[in-house]
Amino acid sequence: MSQAGARTATAARAASLVFLTGASTGIGEALARHYAARGATLALVARRAALLESLSASLPGKHVHYVADVRDENALNAAATDFIARVGLPDIVIGNAGVSAGTLTGESEDMPVFEAIFDINVLGLVRTFAPFVKAMQARGSGTLVGVASVAGIRGLPGAGAYSASKAAAISYLESLRVELRGSGVGVKTLCPGYIDTPMTEKNPYPMPFMLEAADAAERFARFIDGPRSYAVIPWQMGIVAKVMRLLPNPVYDALASKSGRKPRGTL
Repeated sequence: MSQAGARTATAARAASLVFLTGASTGIGEALARHYAARGATLALVARRAALLESLSASLPGKHVHYVADVRDENALNAAATDFIARVGLPDIVIGNAGVSAGTLTGESEDMPVFEAIFDINVLGLVRTFAPFVKAMQARGSGTLVGVASVAGIRGLPGAGAYSASKAAAISYLESLRVELRGSGVGVKTLCPGYIDTPMTEKNPYPMPFMLEAADAAERFARFIDGPRSYAVIPWQMGIVAKVMRLLPNPVYDALASKSGRKPRGTL
């Protein structure tokens, strides 16, 4: 490819259309700022109107924001339909909305927390992607990105709902990737390690290899642009994840039982 052709291709990638859930804070906000700086046009989706409006106003370029909960299928369908009509079919859809709270199976009052975490972290991905799949298949291009977690690799004590929801997200994304193979629509599974966001700030235990949100967003975007379908970021946590997979249950159980636990809470 000529230098001019390479510049054109780079510009085309930079000026993409991105539909992003969980956009108002944390990883979502960092991704929004990263893609806006690249010249992308964004659909910003989140539950908290004031934060969403403030973020949208602070970004370079013109963007559209939607106050919606990923538990609300109708709201997500309406947002997708409106964005396509206004701007076009997205090049990238990032299912980033997610929640975390400490949970214990023996505590009956934690059942609603279990249900909410699964609804948001797993079914929220399905509701986010569903409005775009057939249109992307018809076009023959597009990328669906699901934000899972390294916590989905093995179950963490006191975080049964979060760990299980992220494990389910990883398997769901793998199934979707295989379903769409050959269609031109890519599916990417992103498993962050510890990122300095409101979700992690109350964790009462060491968080190795933690990344600042802006640094993480840049690394995530490189992964989304690249050829891989699965990544743990940062790479150091990828090594930890591989070791965790290989540990026999008695060894893992002994180590994990001594780790810190996220405080129980409501959503």
